[in-house]
Amino acid sequence: MSIRDIAEAFAQLCKDGRHEEAGERFWAESVVSREAMEGPMAVITGRAAVKAKSDWWYANHTVHEVTTEGPFIHGDQFALRFSMDITARESGQRIRATEIGLYTVADGKVVEERFFY
Repeated sequence: MSIRDIAEAFAQLCKDGRHEEAGERFWAESVVSREAMEGPMAVITGRAAVKAKSDWWYANHTVHEVTTEGPFIHGDQFALRFSMDITARESGQRIRATEIGLYTVADGKVVEERFFY
């Protein structure tokens, strides 16, 4: 698959609300996930650990709506823009946020995801 094929398939899964499936299909075994924060989830390595981070996020947030724009492709990378309307379960605070996901692809798999917010 070309970078365009991967980016478009990944983006379409996200647009369809199938974010977990996008990861399952495209993450490399040694994928690295980088968040724009400090702390234990700032850098996560490995498919199982990144899935666990994703599972934690969904368990701790109520998702009202997520829209996905893109992909925006450059070389071996593509970006997606996410607009989210969520409620943090612990605080009950409703949050509207925008996030950019930058994905690096090698050998047909996402080897790094980096989030900007």
